[in-house]
Amino acid sequence: MVKQRTIKKMVKARGVGIHSGKLVNLTLIPAEADHGVVFKRLDAGGRQVHAHSAFVNEVVLSTGLESQGVKISTIEHLMSALSALGIDNLLVELDSFEVPIMDGSSAPFIFLVQSAGIQEQDTPKRFIVINDTVRVENGASWAQVSPHNGFMVTLEIDFEHKKIKESGQKLTIDFAEQSYLKEISRARTFGFERDVEMLQKQNLALGASTVNAIALSDDDILNEDGMRFHNEFVKHKILDIVGDLYLLGGNLIGHYEGYKTGHMLNDQLLSAILSQPKAFTIETFEEKDSPIHYYSEDWQNTL
Repeated sequence: MVKQRTIKKMVKARGVGIHSGKLVNLTLIPAEADHGVVFKRLDAGGRQVHAHSAFVNEVVLSTGLESQGVKISTIEHLMSALSALGIDNLLVELDSFEVPIMDGSSAPFIFLVQSAGIQEQDTPKRFIVINDTVRVENGASWAQVSPHNGFMVTLEIDFEHKKIKESGQKLTIDFAEQSYLKEISRARTFGFERDVEMLQKQNLALGASTVNAIALSDDDILNEDGMRFHNEFVKHKILDIVGDLYLLGGNLIGHYEGYKTGHMLNDQLLSAILSQPKAFTIETFEEKDSPIHYYSEDWQNTL
C-alpha cells in the first residue's frame, strides 16, 4: 500500500514574516498516523489549528487559517512543500502568527524536510480523487478541477508588466513527467514596488525585500541576481496552487485548470469540491496501482 508519511526527527528554522516583518521561529515535529498537518502557536498558549479548508479565513495576498481566535498566516509555501513530499502528518510550532517567508519559495521547506528525513507509517495514505468537474468563476477569473489519473496543473496568469509578459504567462505542469523539486520549488513570490508603500501603511509587506521576493519596478525587476526560471512568475503561482489544494486534507488526483486565479478563488474551489460529495472520493492505493508514480522520483530522493 501507499503509506502515510511524517518526518524522522524534529527540525528547526528561523525567518522573517513577509507581512509582519517579525522574526519567527519554526519547528517541524514528527506526528503519528492520521494526525494531519497541525499548526501550534507557542505564543498563544499552545493552541492549535488544523491545516484544512474548513479553517481558511484569509485569502488576500496569502492563505491563512483561524480556529477559536487563533490565526496562522502565509501557510501556502510550506503546505506546497509538504504536498510535494507527501507529508501527511506533522506538528508545526510557531512563536508568531505567520509562517516565515524564507526566500519566497518552497525550497527552504523542502530542504528542512529532507534534513529531517521522511518516515513512512503503517497506515494507508488517503488521496482526494476527482470524479466530476467542479468549476468556480469570479468575473473573468475561473478555476476548475476535473478527472485525471495523476496530478496536473494548467494555469494562465495575466499581468500588464513587460517582464511578466516576456516570461510567458501560461504553463502546464504534468507531475507524471516533470519534477516539482526541479521545476517548481525554487520559484519565488513577486510583488510590485509601487504597491509596497500602500501595503506597509496597512501593516502588510513589512518584511518584504529582494531577499524573499521578486521585486518589480514599472518595467523591470530589481533583483540583482535576476530570475531563477525564465517563467518564474507563473511557476510560483503553480507552487501556490499546490499548497492551497493540500488543504483538502490529502494529495489531489486530478487536473487543476485556471485563469487569473489566486488564493481567494482557490479557496472557493476547495469549498465547492467539498460541498459536492459525489464529485470526489477518498481512496487508498496499492503501490502498483497508485496514480502517484509521478511523484516517485521526488519521494525516493528524500527517503
